[in-house]
Amino acid sequence: MTDNHTTLPDVDDPHARQLLVLPDRDAADDVAEELGATQPDLGELEIVRDALAGEDDAEDAQWLVVIDAPDTGWTPALLHALDTLAADHEGWREEA
Repeated sequence: MTDNHTTLPDVDDPHARQLLVLPDRDAADDVAEELGATQPDLGELEIVRDALAGEDDAEDAQWLVVIDAPDTGWTPALLHALDTLAADHEGWREEA
């Protein structure tokens, strides 16, 4: 018997938003474009600027691609694809 509620090692909640943290706007745009083309089931992606706490300099900002979970939740393969894509653009993934 298969348990459909298996806990994923990479997320606490399989339906939580994921954030791809990237070093600049160009990287965020590239990642969002690639995800839109390869994973259209993720829906509309949001790109936001995240200034580091206490920093006023625009160069000290990170850019986030905010991704809502698919209706079926995150799979290990999809999370791995997000991790790889973020790393390819000098970034990483975090659970929101």
